Amino acid sequence: MKTTRHATHNLNYHIVWLPKFRNSVLVNEVADRVRRILHEIADEKGLEIIELRVQSDHIHLFVSSPPKHAPSLLANWFKGISSRKYNHRYADHDGEKIKWARGYYAGTAGHVSSETVQDYIQRQQSS
Repeated sequence: MKTTRHATHNLNYHIVWLPKFRNSVLVNEVADRVRRILHEIADEKGLEIIELRVQSDHIHLFVSSPPKHAPSLLANWFKGISSRKYNHRYADHDGEKIKWARGYYAGTAGHVSSETVQDYIQRQQSS
């Protein structure tokens, strides 16, 4: 359990999103850069990344958030800020920009434990 000034909570979200056209661009150095940027965003926003899997054509993020943040806001933060930061830092050097598809998946741990969701993410194989 975590606490804020006015709430005790245990809110964990599983968010999945794809690069535009589901291109397999999230490999090697690009994947490492995106991973670092996602951790930066979590730190800046006061969120805890429980598990993160950057696969070649999609990202699985399991993140804990206080109740004041809607899952849609979390998805928009991670997608929007990560593409802006990546493109600002690296697109001039590599010529390749990161663009995300418009949609995303968001789910909660619900009736399964956080450990079950973590285990699922860890079992995902890179494509």
